[in-house]
Amino acid sequence: MRDLQLPGRSVVHCINGAAATSHPLSTMTAIEILKQGGTAADAAVAACAVQCVVEPGSTGIGGDNFVLYSKGGSEQIWGLNGSGRAPKALSAEYLLERGINKIELESPHAVTIPGAVDAWEKFLGKFGKLGLDTCLQPAIRYAEEGYAITPRISVDWERQGGKMLPDASAAAKYMPGGKPPKVGTRHRLPELAETLKVIAKKGRDGFYKGEIAEDMVAHLNSFGGVHTMDDFAAHEAEEVTPIHSEYKGRKIYQIPPNGQGVTALIMLNILSGYDLGKMHPLSPERLHLEAEATRLAYAVRDQYVADPQHAEVPLKRLLSKELADELRAKIDLEKAMPVEAVGNVPVYRDTIYLTVVDKDRNVCSFINSLYFAFGSGLCSPKGVLFQNRGAGFRVQPGHPNNIAGGKRPMHTIIPGMVVEKGRASMAYGVMGGAFQPVGHSHVLTNIFDYGMDVQEALDLPRAFHVAGRLELERGIPEETAQLLARKGHTVHRPDMPWGGGQMIAVDWENGTLAAGSDPRKDGFAAGY
Repeated sequence: MRDLQLPGRSVVHCINGAAATSHPLSTMTAIEILKQGGTAADAAVAACAVQCVVEPGSTGIGGDNFVLYSKGGSEQIWGLNGSGRAPKALSAEYLLERGINKIELESPHAVTIPGAVDAWEKFLGKFGKLGLDTCLQPAIRYAEEGYAITPRISVDWERQGGKMLPDASAAAKYMPGGKPPKVGTRHRLPELAETLKVIAKKGRDGFYKGEIAEDMVAHLNSFGGVHTMDDFAAHEAEEVTPIHSEYKGRKIYQIPPNGQGVTALIMLNILSGYDLGKMHPLSPERLHLEAEATRLAYAVRDQYVADPQHAEVPLKRLLSKELADELRAKIDLEKAMPVEAVGNVPVYRDTIYLTVVDKDRNVCSFINSLYFAFGSGLCSPKGVLFQNRGAGFRVQPGHPNNIAGGKRPMHTIIPGMVVEKGRASMAYGVMGGAFQPVGHSHVLTNIFDYGMDVQEALDLPRAFHVAGRLELERGIPEETAQLLARKGHTVHRPDMPWGGGQMIAVDWENGTLAAGSDPRKDGFAAGY
């Protein structure tokens, strides 16, 4: 239990249902939907749609979506991969012929077909009760009537909003007067409201076909994209069988590649060979091991993780004890590996993660993203802000993650689920693009090795070995930083915190729920 004399948040304990998101309006929307008789699926889609309006730097209907879902708390975890594909006409050869050997973040070639809307409809068709129309009404209301800019979102907008200025359509909607809206001001998105109304009425076809699709294709092509109406019409989310590994007697579930969830499982497999509980949670010993496991697991990710429909991904090998043993053997407890030995992890991104559990103990782990802040910075006249997931491809013929038409890129967003004693016991996620596998490993080991509750696990300061240096949040003591430097790490303090996260744990014995939400964002957990 936290020290009640110090600032912090209590865990939300409740009986009927709980939701945890990174925005107040999103959490309140989820609880309202649950009280109307909606399932965890209904509440998750409604809450996410709200965030596509009120947290536009992190997510939008022009992005992608992944889901893990346990019906009634069953250990049979259902997965949905709602990631979009590259346009059919795009290839490495096409780009190389034009002197392009890297897909830039704000290029139209970085815009893969948005996968979220189709995923939402498919998800609700399987597990929802209220329908897409009902679930989109709160988002429509906030887009039409306006919402107030919250503090963390204001900071992100100030830092990243300028990328939208080159696109007149994006600038008009998100940079009024050429500047980001200030904290506490009211912001409206009338064009997005009208687009959401069409989707509410016509479903996914209202987005992937007809006037909205025509508007998206025309806008992307005006910037040099090669997208077509057929690319949009053909998109479909894919039901997938989740992958898992074990840690401390629990099964940890992830979406399989093209997502990077396997990276988190590799990290946990490496860390399972150490008794972390004997180390202080913010000790240089613990953070050194986490950093080295990060670098080794990410090197494996960058070598193998790709779209399995276009490349061979050796999952059995990647999840094996043998690989974990081989990687662990490379770790020196006293000295950091040279940077060139494992390469560099790219910088972090922006995303929203939310989790909902309802009265029937349907457990939902749900993530939606534009990739980088405000995605590509391109926004169609009808209000669709486009992701830049295609920047996750390589322009490297022969590499598993090489760009190709109809292919999905290596994807960073990963929802997580824990199964214990044959029941879903926890839904969790930690946002922040490339950081996410580290975030997953960090919060889970906080709970399973250190006995923290869900809120304490999210609150604890974080570190990330990224871009050749070990970035430590300010909450990590200076003495620890100095000792890590002595082990050979190049230590740095980042300007912004690492990620943000939500967790809900199910107490099957007492029939209660425990929910937590990350203080690094504006949201909160709630229940009833």
